[in-house]
Amino acid sequence: MYELNFSSFTDLGITGPVLNALTDLGYKKPSPIQIACIPLLLNGQDVLGMAQTGSGKTAAFSLPLLQNINISLKAPQVLVLTPTRELAIQVGNSFSNFSKYIKNINIATLYGGQNYGTQLRALHYGPQIVVGTPGRLLAHLKNKTLNLSNLNRLVLDEADEMLQMGFIEDVEDILTRIPAKRQTALFSATIPEPIRRISRRFMNQPREISIPSNANTRPDISQGYWIVHGINKNEALMRFLEIEDFDAAIIFIRTKEATLKVSEVLERNGYNSAALNGDMNQALREQTLGRLKDGRLDVLIATDVASRGLDVHRVSLVINYDIPIDSESYVHRIGRTGRAGRPGRALLFVEHHERRLLYNIERIMKSKIQEIKLPTNEMLNARRLAKFTTKVQNQIKNVDLAPYRSLLNKLKNSFEEIDMETLATALLKMAQGERPLLLPPDRIIKNLKKARSYRLVQTKCEEWHNIKNSGINNMDLYRIELGRDHGIEVRHIVGTITNEGNINSHHIGNIKLFALYSTIELPKKMSEKILSRFARTRILNKPINIKLIGRTKSFNGKRHSHSNFCDEKHYDQDQLSDLKKSQQHYLNQNKQKHRYASARTRRAISC
Repeated sequence: MYELNFSSFTDLGITGPVLNALTDLGYKKPSPIQIACIPLLLNGQDVLGMAQTGSGKTAAFSLPLLQNINISLKAPQVLVLTPTRELAIQVGNSFSNFSKYIKNINIATLYGGQNYGTQLRALHYGPQIVVGTPGRLLAHLKNKTLNLSNLNRLVLDEADEMLQMGFIEDVEDILTRIPAKRQTALFSATIPEPIRRISRRFMNQPREISIPSNANTRPDISQGYWIVHGINKNEALMRFLEIEDFDAAIIFIRTKEATLKVSEVLERNGYNSAALNGDMNQALREQTLGRLKDGRLDVLIATDVASRGLDVHRVSLVINYDIPIDSESYVHRIGRTGRAGRPGRALLFVEHHERRLLYNIERIMKSKIQEIKLPTNEMLNARRLAKFTTKVQNQIKNVDLAPYRSLLNKLKNSFEEIDMETLATALLKMAQGERPLLLPPDRIIKNLKKARSYRLVQTKCEEWHNIKNSGINNMDLYRIELGRDHGIEVRHIVGTITNEGNINSHHIGNIKLFALYSTIELPKKMSEKILSRFARTRILNKPINIKLIGRTKSFNGKRHSHSNFCDEKHYDQDQLSDLKKSQQHYLNQNKQKHRYASARTRRAISC
């Protein structure tokens, strides 16, 4: 769309100290979003930019805003709103890097989790640039510790994420408290109607900029997916980490508890790893990111909530241990690698029942993701031998071996009956340690189709016995006061339950959307835990107000009654009818499913 002949930042109008900083940072050629936005922002025009994470949009608004800053005025002139503290820190650091040669410039970063004393001291120096999250910025405005009367430029970064996280009302509150005469730039991966409404209300004839998705703008990220089968995810993860070349890696996992479990597995296998999730306090999160940046940490295991705004140039590999339910989250995840023009690699683990999510991602990316095979023992052996050989060669070239030659002669004299080759072999084994250097050959399955079929039937048989005997089929039916008319989709509900409630998606039953409300089935044993976690939870900035309706107990050979299905005082007859139809549909569906599994099981193997 933008065929402008700008081959350098000088052509775009960036000069002086800002250009010198770019040269030091290794920036050579502007990206498409920078080519489109920098001239407009330098000329004072409002911009509505649609671009994915990793496209270079931070520099697209930071550089022109720094170019037009008034250093002599010790008051906030630029305000940048971000959805998360990690992104606020990243943007603040970017402003600091780009302004390293500008004298007397101050930048304040305000976010929740940091004590007010530190932030008040930063504001005392009169920062020209303020970066922060909506909640903490609004608190400073209400307490009158932040004066934005001289503000003339505003940036809303990742506006769609602020909408998803329920911050739009806070954003609108902030926008009504700052000068109306200002330049505004809004950046978002997508432009849903609430974001469009904000642009119409608070922006002055903005120029719309649309940059294609990462599939076209990020050819330096190699992507692949593996269909989970044969071995569990943890064992597969070990294989891929061993076979891939990477400086640092991020592994994305759906739940907080799973980040800790996978981190323990990695540490047991010798990887320098750590977990990053929403339960960690801000100081520990910053400390963990600092270790990743300076090389003391090689593998980070993170949830989506904790990963927003991660910008570590060392990261060359991203592994999606759990496929994201929201396709846009995949774009955010892989954007953590291939930063600043460096090549990156992204892997995706896909279970058989998750293929639909893979197709959604490919549709969003507008390209096919290549299927890859699980690394074999033969490949791992070749990799280990190459590493071991390189290690020995480095010792021969770079280490003074004279003392060890003398020691070797003494050992040879002590073991006169042992030849030098046997002695060298024993020393190599000692150097390798307890971990075997070579793995046995992979087990050959002659009839792979038959083996897969047997595994499938065996799994069905196990599932049947688990459903029949474990009692986990006792489900409770809940009502959520959000429905289709509120813009709610099934993925929103599933994402909230899995991420905020720490519940595996396999434990979620039937979800049905109605006009003004929705119903969801959850395991009975988790009822109290769910209600306590979801007391303040919102979806699309609306409280879910989850309430227990009653039990939906699946059949064990016959249909059971459903006690306390609903309360006549709270629901009208149409709603009662809808709920009962939903429940009956679920029963019939599961009855057919279990009969089918049982028939296949009897035909194939004896359970």
